[in-house]
Amino acid sequence: MQGSKLYVGNLNYSVTNEQLKELFAEQGTVNNVNIIEGKGFGFVEMSSPEEAEKAMEALNNTEFVGRPLKIDEARPQKPRREFGDRNRRDFHDNKRNF
Repeated sequence: MQGSKLYVGNLNYSVTNEQLKELFAEQGTVNNVNIIEGKGFGFVEMSSPEEAEKAMEALNNTEFVGRPLKIDEARPQKPRREFGDRNRRDFHDNKRNF
């Protein structure tokens, strides 16, 4: 494992950052927890890649608040595109002449 940040999926919507931190703290030092509200997933950053791997091996597919956790190494976030970048055209080229 290269990074120390984990993707945690299939979360029960009632799970809090604190609950997730407590669960992962049993496997090592937790630097950060961020649950994406209303999406059923989040991210946990451990203090080292070794601790992240240990946590993933110990907790993947285990039941937590009634659901089996799906844990994997987090992928880097893709940069967001600006609105309209896809087919950007100059407004004046497209306006109609009435």
